Amino acid sequence: MATARPLPTTSLQLPDPLPLDSGQVLDGVTIAYETYGALAPDCRNAILVPHALTGDQHLASPHPITGKPGWWVRMVGPGKPIDTDRFFVICANVIGSCMGSSGPAATHADGRPFAMRFPVITIRDMVRANVALLDVLGIDRLHAVVGGSMGGMQALSLAANFPDRADRVLAIATTARHSAQNIAFHEVGRQAIMADPDWQGGNYYGTGRSPDKGLSVARMAAHITYLSEAGLTGKFGRRFQERPDGTAGGRSFGFDADFQVESYLRYQGLAFTDRFDANSYLYITRAMDYFDLAEEHGGRLADAFAGTPARFCVVSFDTDWLYPTSESRSLVQALNAAAAPVSFVELSAPHGHDSFLLDVPALDRVVKGFLE
Repeated sequence: MATARPLPTTSLQLPDPLPLDSGQVLDGVTIAYETYGALAPDCRNAILVPHALTGDQHLASPHPITGKPGWWVRMVGPGKPIDTDRFFVICANVIGSCMGSSGPAATHADGRPFAMRFPVITIRDMVRANVALLDVLGIDRLHAVVGGSMGGMQALSLAANFPDRADRVLAIATTARHSAQNIAFHEVGRQAIMADPDWQGGNYYGTGRSPDKGLSVARMAAHITYLSEAGLTGKFGRRFQERPDGTAGGRSFGFDADFQVESYLRYQGLAFTDRFDANSYLYITRAMDYFDLAEEHGGRLADAFAGTPARFCVVSFDTDWLYPTSESRSLVQALNAAAAPVSFVELSAPHGHDSFLLDVPALDRVVKGFLE
């Protein structure tokens, strides 16, 4: 299949201040985004694809830092499930992140980086920024909003808080609220970053030192939650890592990476520090932890979707223990209680939570069919 050809990453400043759930107002908000395909004259073929925690706007184009293909290049492009020959696809870097949208590394009015002066944000704040971007682009109503993981949270939040902005809502491997276990894993990552002496209270920009060790550990811990035990066992088992001299590995009776799985996690952690900002990791994980659609709407999840005109599709994976199928079923029950048209499928895949990013042909069929 052909690859989608995006316009170059575009940055624009929102024309109006952005109100936040914290009560603060963020002025001069910059949004970095990419688009794929052509917008129809009636502007009704647009699909918004919000990204996950460590994603960005490079949905189906090479990442400018790593050179790797876009994070959903297998799903978005000409003839693919999200067909850019038919649809105008938008992916924006969330506020709080570090790939061009306003975040802690952005410049404050005083000429210095915001760092920890950047206001704490929520998923709903991210959605407000996306809706403001749609307004600038002249898109009143989306054909669909499609998201996995934190992208799915944004899709659900858009449906709940801006019900007239999307005809279809596809929520994949996600949840309507972060559980205590989810919060706990994120707190381990945040503490690893803040315990790194190079974090410097968040004011590490321009010092020549950054909390790469802490961010690497945070990534390692989180990455485990994205995988399944079966997937880890199949890929690594208890196999030893080959030694640098090419000889067979084994017990070193030390604390180097004896096992292949240790080496893999260390690589993932170190590679992450090349493309992500530690303070952004703090802000975005906090936004995810605050996410609770029921709490936002009086304590009853069904009330979040009362009167919604959108059609919904909810997808879970049988090996996802981060956002298990039970949470998707609770979401579907709430949508049913709100009389919202909803379809649900649990797909079988060995990859755990990351299945939505990997080769699962059944997901391709679900996405394509729902968008028809």
